[in-house]
Amino acid sequence: MKPPTLLLLILCPWLVSLNGDPGAGEETWARFASLPYPDDNLFLHDTFPEGFMWSVGTSAYQTEGGWQQDGRGPSVWDTFTHKQLGASGDVASDSYNNVERDMTAIQTLGVTHYRFSIAWSRIFPDGLLSNRNEAGLRHYIHLIQRLRDVGVEPMVTLYHWDLPQALQDMYGGWINETLVERFTEYAEFCFKALGDRVKYWITIDNPYALAWHGYGTGKLAPGIHGAPNAPYIVAHNLIKAHSRIWHIYNDHFRQSQRGHVSIALASHWVGPKNGDINPKAVKLCQCSVDSVLGWFAKPIFIDGDYPACMKDNLKSLLPVFDDGEKMEIKKTADFFALSFGPRSFRLLDSKLLFNQSKKYLLRQLLSWIHMEYNNSKIFIVENGWDGSSSTKTEDVQNMYYLKRFLMDVLKAMKYDGVDVIGYTAWSLVDGFEWDAGYSTRRGLFYIDFQSKEKERLPKSSAFFYRQVIEEKGFPPVPENKPITGTFPYNFVWGISEDVIQVETTPTTRQFVDDNIYKLDINGTGKRMKVKGVIGQLRKAQCTDYNSIRQEIHLLQNTHATHFQFSLNWSLILPRGNPTQVIGANLRYYKCYVSELLRVNVTPVVVLYHPTLEDQRLPSVLEDNGGWMNPATIQAFVEYARLCFRQLGSKVKFWITMSEPNGIKHLEGYKSNFTIIGHNLIKAHALAWHLYNDEFRKTQNGQVSVSLHADWVDPADPFSRNDIEAAARTLEFDIGWFAEPIFGNGDYPVIMRDWQSQRQNIVWNGSYLPYFTNEEKELIRGSGDFVALNHYTTHIVHLEGQAEAQVGYEFKVQHLKDITWLASPDGKAVVPWGLRKLLRWIKSKYGDVPIYITSNGIDDDSPSEDKLRVYYIQSYINEALKALKLDGVNICGYFAWALRDIDKPNYGLYSSNRAAKLSVEYYRRIVDNGGFPTSIPPSTKCNQDLYSSAECNPLYLRKQLLIFALCTLSAFTATMFSIIYYSTKRCRKYK
Repeated sequence: MKPPTLLLLILCPWLVSLNGDPGAGEETWARFASLPYPDDNLFLHDTFPEGFMWSVGTSAYQTEGGWQQDGRGPSVWDTFTHKQLGASGDVASDSYNNVERDMTAIQTLGVTHYRFSIAWSRIFPDGLLSNRNEAGLRHYIHLIQRLRDVGVEPMVTLYHWDLPQALQDMYGGWINETLVERFTEYAEFCFKALGDRVKYWITIDNPYALAWHGYGTGKLAPGIHGAPNAPYIVAHNLIKAHSRIWHIYNDHFRQSQRGHVSIALASHWVGPKNGDINPKAVKLCQCSVDSVLGWFAKPIFIDGDYPACMKDNLKSLLPVFDDGEKMEIKKTADFFALSFGPRSFRLLDSKLLFNQSKKYLLRQLLSWIHMEYNNSKIFIVENGWDGSSSTKTEDVQNMYYLKRFLMDVLKAMKYDGVDVIGYTAWSLVDGFEWDAGYSTRRGLFYIDFQSKEKERLPKSSAFFYRQVIEEKGFPPVPENKPITGTFPYNFVWGISEDVIQVETTPTTRQFVDDNIYKLDINGTGKRMKVKGVIGQLRKAQCTDYNSIRQEIHLLQNTHATHFQFSLNWSLILPRGNPTQVIGANLRYYKCYVSELLRVNVTPVVVLYHPTLEDQRLPSVLEDNGGWMNPATIQAFVEYARLCFRQLGSKVKFWITMSEPNGIKHLEGYKSNFTIIGHNLIKAHALAWHLYNDEFRKTQNGQVSVSLHADWVDPADPFSRNDIEAAARTLEFDIGWFAEPIFGNGDYPVIMRDWQSQRQNIVWNGSYLPYFTNEEKELIRGSGDFVALNHYTTHIVHLEGQAEAQVGYEFKVQHLKDITWLASPDGKAVVPWGLRKLLRWIKSKYGDVPIYITSNGIDDDSPSEDKLRVYYIQSYINEALKALKLDGVNICGYFAWALRDIDKPNYGLYSSNRAAKLSVEYYRRIVDNGGFPTSIPPSTKCNQDLYSSAECNPLYLRKQLLIFALCTLSAFTATMFSIIYYSTKRCRKYK
């Protein structure tokens, strides 16, 4: 669900009253701190407008190569790299000799525009018009013509840092104002020679980096460590050069060529270091952006002068524009050309952060520009991220950065009213990355720099970008829309809790204290012990346990009909011996079950939760090898027998083990997880058969095992490797236990194949054991229903062996889609993952009854847990889709968890038992049976879980029959009384 733009305008009135005054952007920080949550953070399924310009870009020195070819003169970057860096752009991507390969790559993407730069020294080797290189000019004429042949508009950058070395030697570079004249002459020539085929011009790329690091820190060419005022003098000249060129185009070329001219300005984004949006912090953040982006943007877009904070901070270091220069400079850009990416942050001087924190938030920056600079039309002329130098074609992480940035742009347009007219992915091909050399890759196409051919191979990000362009963004997906409808009347609505705190003795005073008290009504009003009077202690009752009463009250308030909790094996049998029972603890569990039934809440009891730290094995069993020792299997069966005997008359729904497949993630189990899992499966099967053979007939209950079952998608949907890795991970995570129990009695074939293909690889010292034929028969079918604990969705990527995470999946790396909504603990909120999981279970194991026995998310709000509200509603709606649209036999849903234990986290209630917002919303869903089109009168059906375990409608009929019999009995008794007393009265008056 997305917040409507109109609603945002109402909530944020400053959006409709923007005037571009300097400082207007200060409101950005407060606005984004108060946007609707989590609605504003959700992925936006929408499209970019018609006419939106899709672009990809490169720069000459980074990709052209051919540094001495066809008369090209040296540039400052040739000199700088040869003297100071271990790598250079001498060959780079060799685009100078691979125009057709670049054309093919551009056409593959389907972009409408291509941004490239002209190497000044390729046309004018010494930078002067008197020495023109015709071969260089022909190259650019040919490149532009080929672009137009394939229907792509060129966007030409006149100067991307590669100043002819001759001008550096002659004038000292941009520190000399004479260079303004030389650059103006060069630009005017380009307009004359190429302007009839070019509609978008960029005068200078990223003047901040050029001025600050080219003439201040020396990190970039020409590598000058200048005086403190040197960067500001250089910037002063760059601004003058840009404005002069804009006026030349405006006065002499615009009418005939009808093009647009701007300057590409790079920026970071910054937020208050401590997250506190206070006026002082906001002023510092504003000054930080002003000192990088505003340094050039304010003179050019507003009033021809520098930002006030720069003038206040720098004093005499900052040059001054006279009134005439201000008039000439202001409003000399036809659109706002923005560059945002790793270079904007890597080359950001820490002094310009003003002790605040840098943030990779493009949407906020776009909104700031929108407010600060006259609602300018914004063309993002460079955006992307750094990739690993070892990454070849599967650049999944870069693909997700691209996805996030595009989502930021779309939200800025749809939610914030920002006028973004185009987007440029950077870059077309891998190339030379300035001060980073070849240690990083930013191309959408991979190039083997050691090869002679320099073939362009599309990466994952290229396929993704092409798909976005084809679909014009992220169009709404029909199946992502919520549906209306209700679950069957016998659907189970539950709440699950990992553990319950056991009281060893009842806490009611009448049970533990035989004194008699009276109230001191004339004094303190407190109770006073009556001396010498002793009462009689009564027998303990289940209602004497305060904790049970309190928990029962919370449960009743949710209207849940079922409650799942785990027994603690070691509290009942601390030595693992069924003859040595701790009776007080067992009594507490009996009372808990009885009190649940008393208020018509059906207990769902878990015998053992192996992944919980406070529910470990009895110490004797742990000391004897734990689950590595087959004797533990029989100990578990005897423990189960005790529980079935003591509690089975009141418990109709048993879970032998909760999330046993999660043991592979526990540090103590990792080295032997396959053997431990093998024994856990056999223990579960034996416990199921025990119940089936000895208790089912009299107790009439159901038994199964609940599995941790998060969904897994391929990180790279365009990669067969990742698609196979995701399928394999599901089998290793869920099928590991589900296939033996609900399938063929043995492990998934894919697990066997994976091991056999890698016979020389040991699974952390473990191996995949084999079941005997008898064991397979024992295990197969040892579950009356499928119980799934589902929380989130993961994406997996197949890495090369050298980079792989060591573990059971081998070469599979778990990644995050950074566009997904996430909880404070970093868990992704992906409702559709639940529906995919349910369909997967049905496809593998047929029409088996399915219960979602645990589903929840952390939310650090102590009361207004809006994230949890969204989570519950969305996940239950996906379950409804699985039921109604996919025919999945889903019979119940359990929200997790009842309350927080230590801190605001996963509970519907806080640790002090205060109800959170989510309680009301869950109760509403329970009362309505889902999401009805119209809300019916409140009805409630509390059913026995055994009936619902098979989704059996006979239970309601049974209840109606009982109700009818009770009504008939009451009516008969009433009529009998009336007749009796009427007869008696008549006799009295005879």
